[in-house]
Amino acid sequence: QVQLVESGGGLVQAGGSLRLSCAASGRTASRYDMGWFRQAPGKEREFVSAITASGGSRIYGDSVQGRFTISRDYAKNTVYLQMNNLKAEDTAVYYCAAPRNGLGSRPSSIYQYDYWGQGTQVTVSS
Repeated sequence: QVQLVESGGGLVQAGGSLRLSCAASGRTASRYDMGWFRQAPGKEREFVSAITASGGSRIYGDSVQGRFTISRDYAKNTVYLQMNNLKAEDTAVYYCAAPRNGLGSRPSSIYQYDYWGQGTQVTVSS
């Protein structure tokens, strides 16, 4: 089992940047693929990005491709989401998540993930 805690959210102006962190705890935390999702008020939870345990594969949602970068620090058991050129439509609660059995064939599906953090709010003012 793995526990996830997000941090780094806040208020930023459009065009600005933020870096979110997801600290994973547990003896085998570094072996998990990891993902980021977001949920805006009144909307479904949306896939943002994912990274494999090895760090060798990264995928992004269409709406963030080219602006967001996912990475991980094995020494700190932490996954990061660097968000650049933020837009008002990026405003949401951001969650990190981990699948018990890997990303599989549905890395962008919320149902692939078993462990979730509590979320961190990102607000982009226009």
